[in-house]
Amino acid sequence: MSHLSLTRTRIKFCGLTRAEDIDLAVSLGVDALGFVMWPNSKRGLSIEQLASLSARVPAFVTRVGLFVDQPAEFIERCLPYLDMLQFHGNETPEECQRYSLPWMKALRMQEEIDLVHETERYGLAQALLLDAYRPGVPGGTGETFDWSRIPAKLAKPVILAGGLTADNIADAVRQVGPYAVDVSGGIEASYGCKDANKMASFVRHVALANAR
Repeated sequence: MSHLSLTRTRIKFCGLTRAEDIDLAVSLGVDALGFVMWPNSKRGLSIEQLASLSARVPAFVTRVGLFVDQPAEFIERCLPYLDMLQFHGNETPEECQRYSLPWMKALRMQEEIDLVHETERYGLAQALLLDAYRPGVPGGTGETFDWSRIPAKLAKPVILAGGLTADNIADAVRQVGPYAVDVSGGIEASYGCKDANKMASFVRHVALANAR
């Protein structure tokens, strides 16, 4: 498959909570860093923490804020510290596009989902992030889904998420050909605390898959 992947699979590390993990991610050449702003997450941040962590991120690394059906007023307060928004709840297209930043829509791969329809529905999104579905859990399940369910051609870049690790990322890149991959639990020692070796191994395996 090929989902506007061009020549290199981009990498997003999500659920960052520590300065040292941000610094290592940047040194590894990671393209985007995700900050979970949903308070019910074990990786959730306050606005004050977001401000402090985002200040460490240099130019040309995208700071992404993850939200789940949250008040517009709260999201507005986060905007100065972000470059992109990621919506993981039941947000309508109108709710996603009301802000001043580009955005992506996360879709959980329920059995009945129609990705072609969702691509049209969220037509102003910069990308679609496809994640595993578990009832009541908006993301970060640590579970994969059947990648063959992704249509070969969608009108939006695909960001593949859900249970990715250094052990399966090469297969994911080769099978799906996503524009980008998104990992959180697969590079952690514990919730919100990344493992340096897992981070480096993940990046290395993506690079090896791209080289084939």
